[in-house]
Amino acid sequence: MSDIDTTSRLEAETMRKVTWRIIPFLTVCYLLALIDRGNIGMAALQMNDDLGLTKKVFGFAGSLFFIAYFLFEVPSNLALQKFGARKWIARIMITWGLVSTGMAFVQGENSLFVMRFLLGAAEAGFFPGVVLYMTYWFPAAYRARMVAMFMVAVPMGSFIGSPISGLLLQADGLLGMRGWHWLFILEGLPTVLLGIACLFFLTDRPEQATWLSAEQRSWLTARLDRERLDKKAVEHTSIWKLFRSKEVLGMALVCSAPSASGTVLGIWQPQLLKSFGLSVMQIGLVNSVPYVIAAVLMVLWGRHSDKTGERRWHTAISLTLIAAGMLGTLAVGSLAPTVFLLSCILVGAYSFKGPFWALSSSWIAPSSAAAGLAAINAASNLIGGGLMVNAYGWIKDATGSYALALMPVAGLTVASIVMLLVLSSNASQAARKAALKATV
Repeated sequence: MSDIDTTSRLEAETMRKVTWRIIPFLTVCYLLALIDRGNIGMAALQMNDDLGLTKKVFGFAGSLFFIAYFLFEVPSNLALQKFGARKWIARIMITWGLVSTGMAFVQGENSLFVMRFLLGAAEAGFFPGVVLYMTYWFPAAYRARMVAMFMVAVPMGSFIGSPISGLLLQADGLLGMRGWHWLFILEGLPTVLLGIACLFFLTDRPEQATWLSAEQRSWLTARLDRERLDKKAVEHTSIWKLFRSKEVLGMALVCSAPSASGTVLGIWQPQLLKSFGLSVMQIGLVNSVPYVIAAVLMVLWGRHSDKTGERRWHTAISLTLIAAGMLGTLAVGSLAPTVFLLSCILVGAYSFKGPFWALSSSWIAPSSAAAGLAAINAASNLIGGGLMVNAYGWIKDATGSYALALMPVAGLTVASIVMLLVLSSNASQAARKAALKATV
């Protein structure tokens, strides 16, 4: 057997073992995060009437999660880099599980505001931390499909969580508590238990992986070390300079549209479906349909991006699908076409993630990755989640139209497409100049 065949076999065996060790476990962790973050949408079917919440108040409560997320995300990611993924991801999960469980005990709008803010602070850093963690384990050629496989938890969170939440709402009156109380308690406690499991299951770096052979550890460490020597478009800089960087802010704008789409629909979609006269259980089931479609297509799209090595147009096409779905809601008024368009929006929002995060991680220097990835995600969540969730509630209250309430997100998506094309063009020009300089 030739050296090339031996290396190919070693690479395949190593990456298969790393993938099966890391991705399923982290996907389940993120699945619980998305259920705990988004179950307020289903809880609102009972909770809003019980607490006397208007749509504006509910929208503001939903946005507080993302304000806290923005404030704490970069420090959290830097802490993960300092203390290690095993300890820090465990800390994140345990605290957000406890806060999510505590949502069952809110008494009015003020306590709801406090708990949603604390939930955002507790969860901050999990997603960019995992993306950073993947750069410790997966060479660049594997990252889009790995991010897509990991992020299948996002649509699956609603696909699984919506029917479960619908069932838990049926426990209304059990032990004197409302169904939404049980929803928060029984969906929050498993996160605490899985957070404890992180301490025993995760490994910080490949060189520490006793579950790999010495040959596999050596190959993976050498491969990743070689890639870290590559020059990136955004060099090492301070946290504050990162937030002022045109490239980082541009990438945050690109990411904000799918972030807004997923967040706005995650929080408001159950109430949108309720307007068609569906029961709680019917809402839970119908609400899950767009997410299962998105879960399948986002993995296939991420695989195709890795197979072709193309990132820019895979990202741009996903954004275009979001915009088309949003604008299409203006022309429909019945359940079936509405669900179809919601599916288009969510397919675009989640298929975007694999190619985009592979692209953005290739533009940021390894020394700036922890802060850079967190800065992009934090800023995009603030724009997409913090601002757009509020805007949706205001417009819905003022106009009574769910379609009109989606139009700010549609406009944001168009701006994201333009920014993506500008950034990718600039990056291509910089790469050509660097290649030309290297040949001189």
